[in-house]
Amino acid sequence: MVKNFVLDTNVLLHDPGALYAFEENNVVLPIYVVEEIDKFKRDMNELGRSARGVSRTLDELRSQGNLADGVALPDGGRLRVAFSGRELPPMLSIASHEADSRIIAVALDVKDAQPDEPTILVSKDVNLRIRADALGLVAADYEHDRTRLEELYTGVIDVELTGEEIDAIYREGRHAAPPQAQPNQFVQMVDQANSSHTAIGRVDPTGKITELLPKKRDRVWGITARNLEQAFALNLLLDDRIKLVTVVGKAGTGKTLLALAAALRKAHEEKQYQRVLVSRPVFPLGRDIGYLPGDIEEKLQPWMQPIFDNLELLMGLTGEDRKNGRSHQEMLDLGMIEVEPLTYIRGRSIPDQFLIVDEAQNLTVHEVKTIVSRAGEGTKIVLTGDPYQIDNPYMDAQSNGLVHAVNRFRGHSIAGHITLRRGERSELAELAATVL
Repeated sequence: MVKNFVLDTNVLLHDPGALYAFEENNVVLPIYVVEEIDKFKRDMNELGRSARGVSRTLDELRSQGNLADGVALPDGGRLRVAFSGRELPPMLSIASHEADSRIIAVALDVKDAQPDEPTILVSKDVNLRIRADALGLVAADYEHDRTRLEELYTGVIDVELTGEEIDAIYREGRHAAPPQAQPNQFVQMVDQANSSHTAIGRVDPTGKITELLPKKRDRVWGITARNLEQAFALNLLLDDRIKLVTVVGKAGTGKTLLALAAALRKAHEEKQYQRVLVSRPVFPLGRDIGYLPGDIEEKLQPWMQPIFDNLELLMGLTGEDRKNGRSHQEMLDLGMIEVEPLTYIRGRSIPDQFLIVDEAQNLTVHEVKTIVSRAGEGTKIVLTGDPYQIDNPYMDAQSNGLVHAVNRFRGHSIAGHITLRRGERSELAELAATVL
């Protein structure tokens, strides 16, 4: 049965391609959404870019027919722009909610005009969905890019082998990859008859061979992996064949520290990259830093302090060092590492760099695509984050650019992923991250 989907503004700002995401069903765009999109299109940030993309798409569709009557979409549905003259109930007459109320009014009109076809209001705004539900409308979140966290790819697989097979792996250093394994996935192999007889390997980029990992854990820029998952993360971060690494984990698991240590080693010890570039979203998402006082470094200080703390840990600074004026600024002054807001990275080509994007769970799918597509020849990109710590009101743990990237790049030869579960910051931090 054909359905009618009425879209809220935030859906299109979240994903400019959402107009094409509803297959053979009809898409209704309230004229008030178009007006709100117009307010954003002059902004020089990601919201502005999304708004301009939506405007271009609508203009292309307009050339194919009258949007008021409906224009055919590629998958068989139709798009039309609608408005409503419906008198709103008192509960929807609040001035601050006027645009939302008009969008609900359009959805009610569509529902009344086509009672035999389900009408669904799609919005990333939970409060709008609640108000719509109170008026008898079916309301839903935009789930085109949602990933169930319990189904999120972990980057690790367990397999049982015979004792003879595990002995052969130690002799030869390799073994045929399990049929279900993905390229660059870690394999924990256990003897069927003796659970203490084990081997650890990683599937090579071809997906055909499991290569034995060494038991010895090397120091990387002064730190050593404290658990097996951290060792897996460093293995991916230090492999030049892998151009995209995603690291997911709760607070205190070492995501950022490991990425920084690997970046410094690859760029300054091994000279594999021209520079290390670190960035993280400035929240509110898409908001520029120009409204803050001071120069760029002063503006970035509140957002980048976690990065600076990790750099000082890698530098091994003591309390006495800090009293004497030593800080992360030494690395910045020497050009060993550069810190920039994502606003400045988008739109550029980034060649021969080790790029770390921290807190990537606060990026939309479109934003992650924009960033990764900037990678020039020889660049490695690392996305780190915790899906449970979302600051964006229109995203959640299952709908963000980081988890989307994890699953979309799964199985590709130049991408690797690891989920870190064990906190190593402190016993208290680990307990807090688990129970609070």
